[in-house]
Amino acid sequence: MSFFHAGPAPKASGPRPGALRDGLDLRPGMRVGLFGGSFNPAHDGHAHVAETAMRRLDLDRVVWLVSPQNPLKDARQTAPLADRLASARAIAPGPRMIVSDFETRAGTRWTVDTLRALKARHPGVRFVWLMGSDNLESFHRWRGWTDIMRMMPVAVVARPGSLLESRSAPAARRFAGHRVASEEARMLPLMGAPAWTYLTAPLNPSSSTALRAKAQR
Repeated sequence: MSFFHAGPAPKASGPRPGALRDGLDLRPGMRVGLFGGSFNPAHDGHAHVAETAMRRLDLDRVVWLVSPQNPLKDARQTAPLADRLASARAIAPGPRMIVSDFETRAGTRWTVDTLRALKARHPGVRFVWLMGSDNLESFHRWRGWTDIMRMMPVAVVARPGSLLESRSAPAARRFAGHRVASEEARMLPLMGAPAWTYLTAPLNPSSSTALRAKAQR
């Protein structure tokens, strides 16, 4: 999934015409977490974020949105999409975790456009955007990040190495007045945006970068 953009957000490109089927069986009223990334490869840390969010937010589903290719990363270092989908399916714990190639099906490049497309296709579903605290540090650099905050609730799960920095990140400061106490996180999917929470949990140190380096060695 493609996150970073230095300039102002352009007009949303929207889904590709004719991309009508997204392979997701979601129904109105469901509480659904959206968890995006390259998953290059998926690892226990990803599963930790997804499981923590599912438990603390009382979610019905977590959809792992596997990006076809982040244009700001070297494609030569990115495994084929089929391999990364298989990697995510192998690590996603339980039947309520759905690994999806929605961005490929819909033809979206940027997170903000992907979320707009999902909301348009699944009215009545109570979506929550999920991310690790390492992403919150740089969230203010994502294309349309304020639109994302105002589009759906956001849950941030603590990750090693980013605890202090993420809590003082520009996005955290900008939306400080809309932060929901972790004790009330179960109600987050029912809240109107902007609303976000920070969830602490036993930390999992796994990272895709470390796994790729180990594989190269």
